[in-house]
Amino acid sequence: MRFSQQLGRYTSRRATRRLARELPWVGAAIVLFTAGRAIRRKGMLGGTLHTALDFLPFVGAVKITAELLRGRDFFPDKPLTVPPASPR
Repeated sequence: MRFSQQLGRYTSRRATRRLARELPWVGAAIVLFTAGRAIRRKGMLGGTLHTALDFLPFVGAVKITAELLRGRDFFPDKPLTVPPASPR
């Protein structure tokens, strides 16, 4: 085996090992970002339940499929509040 091939395999293994160590942190950051957005949109209880159910592997897939078939969310977004118009 040539030196360049050995070097390529070595660097590939090291990069794969390093990426495997970093993935849990990246996944946790994505979950925190997604949970924060859902809680802001749906309220504390609705956003937490929405994120928790989506996080579970098979339950999340069934929930998303049911929402697609129904055409609406199980946990709807909070209504937008429009500030009253100020008198001129």
